Amino acid sequence: MKEFLILYTSHIIWTVGVIVTVVVLRFLTTLLHNWLVKKEVEKFPGETTEPVDLIKRILNTLWLVIGVIALGFVFVDREMDAVILDKIELVLYLGFLSVFVIVAAATTNMWFKKSIQRKIEYQYDYTSYKFLRYVAVFAIYFVGIIFALLAFPSMRVVANTALGGAGVIALIAGVASQEALANVVGGVFIIGFKPFKLGDVVKVTDTMVGTVTDITLRHTIIRNFENKMIVIPNSIINKEKLINYDLGDLKCCEHIEMGISYDSDVAMAKKIMQEECEKHSLIYDNRSEQDINDGKPMVKTAMIKINESTMTIRAWAWTRNFSDSFSLKCDVNETIKERFDAIGVDLAYPTRTIYLKNENELIEK
Repeated sequence: MKEFLILYTSHIIWTVGVIVTVVVLRFLTTLLHNWLVKKEVEKFPGETTEPVDLIKRILNTLWLVIGVIALGFVFVDREMDAVILDKIELVLYLGFLSVFVIVAAATTNMWFKKSIQRKIEYQYDYTSYKFLRYVAVFAIYFVGIIFALLAFPSMRVVANTALGGAGVIALIAGVASQEALANVVGGVFIIGFKPFKLGDVVKVTDTMVGTVTDITLRHTIIRNFENKMIVIPNSIINKEKLINYDLGDLKCCEHIEMGISYDSDVAMAKKIMQEECEKHSLIYDNRSEQDINDGKPMVKTAMIKINESTMTIRAWAWTRNFSDSFSLKCDVNETIKERFDAIGVDLAYPTRTIYLKNENELIEK
């Protein structure tokens, strides 16, 4: 035993030193993590501590891996020391690069969040800031991956090509037809030309109507009036003909339509629809001074179509915005129906006249 200790004293000391160093580094990492979490909670209340937690896990893993590699000095010949040192340098490079990228991304993300909050407080448009936040964070992680690839000789050609200007152009040209890049380009066009912004009420199709809540590198998110999120790829929404109810003048003209029977009083139906719309609290008087002087009504009504079984009466009711127009339409549909029932204006239903070949009897349904 004594001979064993004398023979391997240096190895034992090295092993113990490595283990103690790893334990101390992990302990210091925990102290640093707790301090950073405390400072983050004080300075940014309500924000997630996930980046700090991730840094802690990376550093603890880094110390453990380096410790395991360092123990290799005990079991290999001295000719292999240079190889082990190269491995330690590689692990340290990748570890600290990961920490740097996470810190840079988290800091950038936090800066954009604060800028967006200030924009919201002063009621400025923050759509560009929110989109650029995704671009900046993506760019940081992309550059971080490229520098990580530079650490491996076999991947340096790929990394240098991606970092070079010509390489970027070639990369873009090579995948320009791909859906992923089409979505990114579509998002850039949306931010650049601003057909809509965050908070706008838009209509893409009859089933996709709602408020724009987010614009990312890949897609646009719309919250519809059922509180459901509609995720639309940017390449699709960029090509669609959409209606933006909040672009320019916010006032909105709602068409209130009723189909009445042939024997109903058209003039009375028009009068009832006009009165019910005009007395609603959300109605907006869109008449000019000349129209008022000429005695034109606030709500125009007309019979616009004679159908197979009905006559369609339409009222043009103006409101201050799209949300008001929807509420007004729901309310006046109910009150108009009640007044129609009270005076005998029938809302028509389809009828068919059927002739039987074997009988001369007329059956009406």
